[in-house]
Amino acid sequence: MDTLSLSVNAVSYTVAAELATTDDPFNGPIKNIAPWNFTILAVLMFVVTILSLSENFLVMFVTFKFKQLRQPLNYIIVNLAIADFLVSLTGGLISFLTNARGYFFLGKWACVLEGFAVTFFGIVALWSLAVLSFERFFVICRPLGNIRLQAKHAVLGLLFVWTFSFIWTFPPVLGWNRYTVSKIGTTCEPDWYTTNIIDHSYIITFFTTCFIFPLGVIFFCYGKLLRKLRKVSHGRLANARKPERQVTRMVVVMIVAFMVGWTPYAAFSILVTAHPSIELDPRLASIPAFFSKTAAVYNPIIYVFMNKQFRKCLIQLFTGMGTIPDSNLNQTSERPGITAESQTGEMSAIAARIPVGGTASPRSDDSPTDCGSFAQLPIPENKVCPM
Repeated sequence: MDTLSLSVNAVSYTVAAELATTDDPFNGPIKNIAPWNFTILAVLMFVVTILSLSENFLVMFVTFKFKQLRQPLNYIIVNLAIADFLVSLTGGLISFLTNARGYFFLGKWACVLEGFAVTFFGIVALWSLAVLSFERFFVICRPLGNIRLQAKHAVLGLLFVWTFSFIWTFPPVLGWNRYTVSKIGTTCEPDWYTTNIIDHSYIITFFTTCFIFPLGVIFFCYGKLLRKLRKVSHGRLANARKPERQVTRMVVVMIVAFMVGWTPYAAFSILVTAHPSIELDPRLASIPAFFSKTAAVYNPIIYVFMNKQFRKCLIQLFTGMGTIPDSNLNQTSERPGITAESQTGEMSAIAARIPVGGTASPRSDDSPTDCGSFAQLPIPENKVCPM
């Protein structure tokens, strides 16, 4: 554009300046995209934002209301809800407003802040899922023997998540890569299209530390857990193997949800980093970021609302019903076997069952890295939800 302006007369220079202004996403919509596209994106972001804010606020409120839910194994789940809530509050709300206007009217500094906030809170949520899988592996498989997950361990996990996420999302603010407006012109993100080799190195590092590592942790922890479940339930009756099938189904749902939410974004970032000159339709380029924002909607459903302990407290909060009689509570807590109530198949509920002392299953090895039998796990979700 600058070369053209130097080689023509003043009239042509004026036209070129006007074209440059209309192509600036901070001053007006991109001219090649019809307004109805932004309207559709605004409606979608409005729905996603309202659902996410409502669900995640409900998670935080119910956890605050019921003391039973405030246990170390639930810290990371509440942390996930907080991160998803902040993603929607910053990225979702701003994306709705900018798509309603058709361009990022808030300015360049707001773009940097929005890009950093959405990326930071998004990576906090992503790593929360990885830490959640590790804590479940730690509680059920007991890799350190008799060392149990306590509040201080859960807090250390939270500190790791927030610190590690900040370390790898703040560098673009300082100049290692940058946060800039996306191709669609209504959201901000790291500069995937840069041709600078130093900026490329950030994208590769970011992809490794914030996608490959957490995905590896999730596959390792859930893989070990499922393998031990199969070993413990091998040779049992069909009813006794029911928890294994249900846990397997739950783990598959979690991994698929993780892949759906983050794989498009990761694949897109690697594609445009490897081929920065690639020509992609701006509407197509906006899809991966939209998928990552929808994770804030289904994360609470998978990790919280499918948790029987949480559901009982939720029902009690709104209806005053759903409590368990004391006789049933005592019977369940004194008999640590797999009851009909315990066969929920919900991964969150199983992770909340802290192993008690006892001998391992005959099929289990003596190694401290092996998981204990689920017959040794008490069922805390049957208790009344105390305010």
